[in-house]
Amino acid sequence: MRMRPTLSWNPPEDLPPATVDLTPVADALGAGGVLVLSGAGISTESGIPDYRGEGGSLSRHTPMTYQEFTTSERARRRYWARSHLGWRTFGRARPNAGHRAVAAFGRHGLLSGVITQNVDGLHQGAGSEDVVELHDSLDRVVCLTCGTFGRRRELARRLEEANPGFSPVAAGINPDGDADLDDEQVGDFHVVPCTVCGGVLKPDVVFFGETVPPQRVEHCRELVRGATSLLVLGSSLTVMSGLRFVRQAATAGTPVLIVNQDPTRGDQHAVTRISLPLGPALTTVAERLGVPVGSGIQSAL
Repeated sequence: MRMRPTLSWNPPEDLPPATVDLTPVADALGAGGVLVLSGAGISTESGIPDYRGEGGSLSRHTPMTYQEFTTSERARRRYWARSHLGWRTFGRARPNAGHRAVAAFGRHGLLSGVITQNVDGLHQGAGSEDVVELHDSLDRVVCLTCGTFGRRRELARRLEEANPGFSPVAAGINPDGDADLDDEQVGDFHVVPCTVCGGVLKPDVVFFGETVPPQRVEHCRELVRGATSLLVLGSSLTVMSGLRFVRQAATAGTPVLIVNQDPTRGDQHAVTRISLPLGPALTTVAERLGVPVGSGIQSAL
């Protein structure tokens, strides 16, 4: 499946209105078998901005595409300079109340699975298990020439050594771990090659325009088929890679519930959209169900 680089979406005027009533979510979780699909909005309370909400990064930042990264040395230098700086902040992010609530629901047997569109590892950091990372994770890198995988922390160490004193001030950090820098700030940033073959290194994440592995898509489809309901948390569903699972669930008659403060591209398929901040909303649901939400574990990155 190829991610469509859809960067904007204008909601139609006839979308159903949002609510602040958490009862449908509490009822669904109480019945068990809920599949969670999360997006960037669940990580905003950890200091990682989303793409499209108020103050979202798309207002100032266009995500790197696979085609640009693979065909332009200049684009790769710009990406790695910005991403290296962003990693310093991104890697320090910690799970928030929303992540911890999802992990608690899982521990109490209320979930059938978790699919995340995020690359931050915060669900795992909160204690969720068997998370399907639809777009992979920023904590890994891969060589596009020989296919060797490596740890991002090791690459960060090598980039520090290759670029001593590199510490520009970024205008902001984005959900993909990229920092906002202009060309002058990027300067002559030095990109390091693969230690095995000298090839081009890429973060092991699915860029806009890149293909999500078909096996992963089918695994997600299986999870949707086996779920009693689909709970979407913090995703605008603008990108087809997440929206298709909402459409699949709705077509099969599986209830779709969305918690997102802004309208989403999947609202027309949902039985309800709840417009509340995720951390407080999910904590409230956990309290109603008598599910204790702990303090969480350290970031997985």
